[in-house]
Amino acid sequence: MRSHRNRRAGFTLVEVLIVVVILGILASTVLPQFGQASKDAKETSLVQNLQMMRQQISMFRFQHDGKYPANGTTDATAFTTQLTQKTTLAGTVDAAGQYGPYIVGQLPPNPYNNSRAVVVKNGALVAADYDGSGTHGWAFSSTTGELHGNVSTAIMSVVETTRAVNSF
Repeated sequence: MRSHRNRRAGFTLVEVLIVVVILGILASTVLPQFGQASKDAKETSLVQNLQMMRQQISMFRFQHDGKYPANGTTDATAFTTQLTQKTTLAGTVDAAGQYGPYIVGQLPPNPYNNSRAVVVKNGALVAADYDGSGTHGWAFSSTTGELHGNVSTAIMSVVETTRAVNSF
């Protein structure tokens, strides 16, 4: 006669615990890399947005006799519309204008606060205009052409945002 042994199907508690410990070790080494990737993506996006906007502001200035968008004013609406709509040589927004649009649709969002709003200053920008304390995404000087992303000083130390548009 044959004897039938009781065979259990499944894993023992020790085997399950070993697998859980191994998965925990793998997760602790991989997850921090994803956090860094998100930070890197935001920095890259900010730099690319700044480069694109600075180039388009430079093109506007070239085509409008050396004048910046919202030239000599603090009018954020004029800045935005002059970059996103057609303009005349004088910088007047006109659907029949021969220049622009320089940015299609709307200004890009600042990846750190998702704001498309811009603060326009008549005169040089100061650090308080773009230190991350406001709700705006961008700070622009309508007299110097300086454009900065509104980010905290810790991020500013990593991402260079201080070059004026005419320094390219």
